[in-house]
Amino acid sequence: MANIASIENNPNVDKSVKALQEALQVLDDVVLGKSDQVRLAVCCLLAGGHLLIEDLPGMGKTTLSHALGNVLGLEYQRVQFTSDMLPTDVLGSQIFRREDNSFSFMKGPIFTQLLLADEINRTTPKTQSALLEAMEERQVSVDGQTYPLPDPFFVIATQNPSSQSGTYPLPESQLDRFLMRLSLGYPDAEAERRILQGENGRAKLDKIAVVLNAADLRMLRELVGAVKASEAILDYLQRLIEYSRSQGEAGIGLSPRAGLGLLQAAKASAFIEGRRHIIPEDIQLVLMPVAAHRLDGGAGLDSNGASLVAKMLDNVAVVA
Repeated sequence: MANIASIENNPNVDKSVKALQEALQVLDDVVLGKSDQVRLAVCCLLAGGHLLIEDLPGMGKTTLSHALGNVLGLEYQRVQFTSDMLPTDVLGSQIFRREDNSFSFMKGPIFTQLLLADEINRTTPKTQSALLEAMEERQVSVDGQTYPLPDPFFVIATQNPSSQSGTYPLPESQLDRFLMRLSLGYPDAEAERRILQGENGRAKLDKIAVVLNAADLRMLRELVGAVKASEAILDYLQRLIEYSRSQGEAGIGLSPRAGLGLLQAAKASAFIEGRRHIIPEDIQLVLMPVAAHRLDGGAGLDSNGASLVAKMLDNVAVVA
């Protein structure tokens, strides 16, 4: 963060911040009636995390993912996960070149800036785990060779509820790689009427104007990292973390990595609202999407994780 001052003095900063607000408006016009979820998705992206969207089919999960890639002008790949998919289908593989009797690495679809891993829980655990190193380390290792992934690198994974047939629940270790888990839910009456009248979000995807680019996103992430957290805010955050550990079932509580994720997501929330410091409402806004899937042991949206987060919000005082 040594160069934050120079970044803030960069004349392009105001332009990028203004473009961020424009991007939010564009996304709201595509994903109707889901303004809160749209802002959380953008918050996750600015925080440098990965996003898991869990919901019933047909709720707009893929549309939101496409729209994010389009409005941000990012290099984009979509992978439809199926039960017969292999890790090499995602990462890439070594190809034998007959002309010089050598092997060369053919990159898989993961070598992109925004990867949509569609219906990730319809593939086997072996293929799911192929994403682990890439999501955490931003690199891929194949046959002893390491290949860096682009910067930025952002994974949006969608999954159907685990109660549906043909699904493989994500293990806790992979759930923890996602900074946030969101559910879009059914549209409200007004949004659904607009959809029924022909305002199809998918039909708008090709018309989305690019308002940001990779350089803008890197700059915005630097600025998010510079958002201040006071001692009182850190005290509140630590009380929430400690409550999760003392009240969690079977010893499940928020890890130090989860705490760092909460802090970074809260910084992104503050930044989107035009502030350079965190307030308690920022932490409260991101607590459910950041913490619930880490506290439920992989059981899904109707789990004890969400109940525990609700208790955290009710029982942990903002001021000690």
